Amino acid sequence: MRKVKPIRRTRNAAQAAGSVREYLAKVPAESRATFSQLRAAVRSAVPREAEEIISYRIPAFKQKVILVWFAAFANHCSLFPTASVIAKFKAELKGYSASKGTLQFPLDKPLPVALIKRIVKARVAEVKAERLTQS
Repeated sequence: MRKVKPIRRTRNAAQAAGSVREYLAKVPAESRATFSQLRAAVRSAVPREAEEIISYRIPAFKQKVILVWFAAFANHCSLFPTASVIAKFKAELKGYSASKGTLQFPLDKPLPVALIKRIVKARVAEVKAERLTQS
């Protein structure tokens, strides 16, 4: 019987980001300003104790569970607040690209900071409510 070599996984730039600092260093230049605004808006809306980590190769804020993820791309920045939270803000998100669990904010439009903060706060409230029902 022939020996089969194990598959060797290579690490691309996104996979190599093991820390938030490493991720920030790799953010595309054209999206840095928008991403910084997005990050600041998210940070201001999560509880102070929330920890910024890398999860699924992108930044996230965690407080026992992941609250939200966010990321930078060449043409947009994204927020991943979960599908249930996006559904609550469907009317306010017209004009933005939204899928089941992702919101995309184009780099050529002003970032809706107040809306982002409300979305993140809604996610934090959702997590808090889930914890209460599990207790």
